[in-house]
Amino acid sequence: MKTTRLTMAQAVARFLAAQKTVIDGEILPIFGGVWAIFGHGNVAGLGEALYLVQEDLPTYRAHNEQGMAHAAIAFAKASKRRRVMVCTTSIGPGATNMVTAAALAHVNRIPLLLLPGDVFANRAPDPVLQQIEDFGDGTISANDCFKPVSKYFDRISRPEQIIPALNRAMAVLTDPADCGPVTLALCQDTQAEAYDYPESFFEEKVWRIRRPMPDLHELENAVAAIKAATKPVIIAGGGVHYSQATETLLKFAQEHNIPVTETQAGKSALPHHHPLNMGALGVTGTSAANALAEQADLLIAVGTRLQDFTTGSWALFKNPDRKFLGVNIQPFDATKHRSLPLVGDADVTLKQLSQHLKGWHADHSWSETGVTEYQKWLEDANAVTAPNNQSHPTDAQVIGGVQRTTDEDTVVVCAAGGLPGELHKLWQAGRTGGYHVEYGFSCMGYEIAGGLGVKMADPSREVVVMVGDGSYLMMNSEIATSVLLGHRITIVLLDNRGYGCINRLQRGTGSPSFNNLLQHTHHQSLPDIDFRAHAESLGAIATKVSNITELEAAMISAKGNDRTTVIVIDTDPLASTEAGGHWWDVAVPEISQQNDVNAAREKYLDALKQQRIGD
Repeated sequence: MKTTRLTMAQAVARFLAAQKTVIDGEILPIFGGVWAIFGHGNVAGLGEALYLVQEDLPTYRAHNEQGMAHAAIAFAKASKRRRVMVCTTSIGPGATNMVTAAALAHVNRIPLLLLPGDVFANRAPDPVLQQIEDFGDGTISANDCFKPVSKYFDRISRPEQIIPALNRAMAVLTDPADCGPVTLALCQDTQAEAYDYPESFFEEKVWRIRRPMPDLHELENAVAAIKAATKPVIIAGGGVHYSQATETLLKFAQEHNIPVTETQAGKSALPHHHPLNMGALGVTGTSAANALAEQADLLIAVGTRLQDFTTGSWALFKNPDRKFLGVNIQPFDATKHRSLPLVGDADVTLKQLSQHLKGWHADHSWSETGVTEYQKWLEDANAVTAPNNQSHPTDAQVIGGVQRTTDEDTVVVCAAGGLPGELHKLWQAGRTGGYHVEYGFSCMGYEIAGGLGVKMADPSREVVVMVGDGSYLMMNSEIATSVLLGHRITIVLLDNRGYGCINRLQRGTGSPSFNNLLQHTHHQSLPDIDFRAHAESLGAIATKVSNITELEAAMISAKGNDRTTVIVIDTDPLASTEAGGHWWDVAVPEISQQNDVNAAREKYLDALKQQRIGD
């Protein structure tokens, strides 16, 4: 056996550079690069190793560890999970800063490779700088925080351990059912330790995402359930995109005349203008999608986790005879809420279903009902997004202004707060992949870093990030990174002076505004934050506009700018789109000294009667 003597860190870098994937017939590096913020736990080991392979595996410098991990997640999501990025940090706060991002990747089933530095394996200098000491467990380090939010975790304390660990990491990162974050904690002395590695370990390997076929018995049950249905509805989730099944779903829906609804992750599976596309489903859904879901006797859930925003906290589906068919590559999701499971790759499974259903389609009166409902919805949507030159427009009016100045190749990026709900209802995605909203973990601070990751995945598309002032203040540093790397994005910053979404929820559950909008906080003076100047200080081109007309002009102008542009607009913190939507289970106090809370509790108890858990 031929061997090569390398440090463990050098072996990691060479191995990662040798891993490939196939996209549209072209062999490409599976790793789009390494995000690194160096410190004493990784600069001497992994930093030296990455320097040696930078031509084949580029290293990018970020400004915040959570931010760079968010960018890596967005890159993988925008790449349909076919490509991945790596993040490395030092052993202490740099590592724990990535735990939130790891949780985000875990919830959304997105591949991400984390390589935090760790304490000395030999323990000679313990405790080292940034080391967490557990008085009852000598094996604990800060990196143990990653265990519950990693699909695979390992701590490398000997150089040869990296061989099985990296092989296992690649298996997880490329598994369509079990993919998610992988954390390999690299002890800092082990990174620098040399070992005679087999040369075969560094041979190029091409990873192809497997497409499991459905079980014949499950397929027969699924076909029987669909043929027995009179009012079937498809729920398109993120798995439709990851399986690259959007065209297959479109053909399946057309051939069998089944209306389609979309989750946050599934939105843009079908073009918004297709007559079978009812749009967003659930708490943030269109009135059309929710009207059909209430009547449906079969919900065909394709590639979705069926979280509570999709199901209206399991109060949306009101047909007493309704059934669920779970088409999913992950059995855990396919069997949720007593669904008939159909486990398999979405693209392959829908094609097989269609073959077995040949000649069958739902009655045309059912899809015509959908068309009628959707036309009603469009009237409502057009009304709330229409231009209005008031000084503090609504989120919906801002969305309308952005929509009118972009084309179908634009990707809109968002994450937490009220904007995802408005976008889910109102954004009209003309092309697959044109809607990128992180709403599985609903993580404030994802937006700008996520927009950067999306742009890195496909530089040819315009990327528009929509973000509230609350999220912007939490994480904005990757504006500077986007300028540094030359990846131009447009950021529309809606300033409602606080956490407007949660303020509305607070008021909706009976409580007065408290500690959400800045004016309702304990304060001595209210800050007049100059977001335009702040964005300029990070290297962006920035402007503040006063109304929708000025917003649209600024959006058009931004397309000609040579770097990231931030457009700031003051918005109304109280208004939201009343049309569409559905009840969401947010527990209201059983007793209170506030009459409005007690009244909200009574409404809450009435709404709970609509929940059908396990039925």
